[in-house]
Amino acid sequence: MKAFMDKDFLLSTPTARTLFHDFAAAMPIVDYHCHVSPREIFEDKHFENIAQVWLAGDHYKWRLMRSNGVEERFITGDAPEREKFQKFAEALPRAIGNPMYHWCHLELKTYFGYEGVLNGDTAEEVWQLASTRLKEADMGVRGLIAQSNVAFIGTTDDPVDSLEWHKKLADDPTMTATVAPSFRPDKALNIDKAGWREYVARLSEVSGIAIDGIDTLEEALGRRIEHFAANGCRASDHGLDFAVCNLQSRDTVDAIVKKGLRDESVTADEAAALKTALLLYCAKEYVRRGWVMQIHYNCLRNPNSAMFRTLGPDTGFDCIGPMGGAKALACLLDAMNEVNALPRTILYSLDGGDNAFLDSLIGSFQGSEIAGKLQHGSAWWFNDTKQGMIDQLTSLANLSILGNFVGMLTDSRSFLSYTRHEYFRRILCELIGGWVENGEYPADIDTLGALVQDICYRNAKRYFNL
Repeated sequence: MKAFMDKDFLLSTPTARTLFHDFAAAMPIVDYHCHVSPREIFEDKHFENIAQVWLAGDHYKWRLMRSNGVEERFITGDAPEREKFQKFAEALPRAIGNPMYHWCHLELKTYFGYEGVLNGDTAEEVWQLASTRLKEADMGVRGLIAQSNVAFIGTTDDPVDSLEWHKKLADDPTMTATVAPSFRPDKALNIDKAGWREYVARLSEVSGIAIDGIDTLEEALGRRIEHFAANGCRASDHGLDFAVCNLQSRDTVDAIVKKGLRDESVTADEAAALKTALLLYCAKEYVRRGWVMQIHYNCLRNPNSAMFRTLGPDTGFDCIGPMGGAKALACLLDAMNEVNALPRTILYSLDGGDNAFLDSLIGSFQGSEIAGKLQHGSAWWFNDTKQGMIDQLTSLANLSILGNFVGMLTDSRSFLSYTRHEYFRRILCELIGGWVENGEYPADIDTLGALVQDICYRNAKRYFNL
């Protein structure tokens, strides 16, 4: 029996162990998509206790606690932080097979030097250990980033954001990692969601463009794209509930915008037409600047109406939305390609059943500008489990070129979650090592080591023009 999470955790073969320890482990991290706060990075925020750094805003942990019958006041409510942590610690041992169990213990070992097992009985010693460690100078946000060997962080930012904290970080010579904004214009596209008209008014204000139709809406977004470009942006991100492609005339789309500005409801087809037009406009702008376009889709938002009314969006109640969209996504990429406006693009579906579809689709639109121009993004959200990563990597290897993959991201709000890159790297090395040990690929360690290092770091560095 192997020891729990020892140095060879998840590495069952000699080849896997060599690839991880000698090649993957020390590579810098390019965390090209996450939700951490640039302000907290600039101010080098320090946390008083592990509940603050672990439980605040972590939807994964909130869902785990809810699944264990924990009352909401211990999750998002006003219960004392020590009691919230206790409830989480009591729930964690039940989560066998859940990546949360591995992530938590990797974080405890990496950042706090804790070699034990977290449960209800050990919660107090972990609390005390973490509270003491968090007082140390290297345990602020910047220290955590430096300890984790992070080279690049791509945050997620709204077009109306001033980007003041990114500006300050760019001017700070003591900052060890590059922190860049990513353009996330979802609110401008979501004419079918509450608050669109008010958001457009805000966009009009910050851009200095009086928005009265599709031309001025695009002009306003273009101004903000310029603003982001001036502040080091290298990527956009689009969160779509489902893939859309409804190509309509300019006049039709203009009428839809005017309808929304009058605060009139729009049909699903009308909303899809505006989203399609704006995605095409943005894609052209991204190509001009060499940006990467990320598209996340197939998420069912807020299915629990009662909790949505109580807590609002983004509180851990979303789920996988297997809504198809294969034809629409292919149509959208084709429309971009037809006008020479298909950027470097990373596609993520929350439905793991889309793996083979995405891996075959990207092969239909690759280009000579860069190897792996179109990417099937890393196993996302509910799929970033051990098996989910294995499935995504295996499908990508089967149907495309695994060696060109841009690798892992955290998609997290936590500064401790960089250990997810270690988790991914162990799984990657185990998978490749298994193929080699089974005689499916030559035992050429130099070639294999370079390939692993490319996937862990160099491909992303090249892809995002770092």
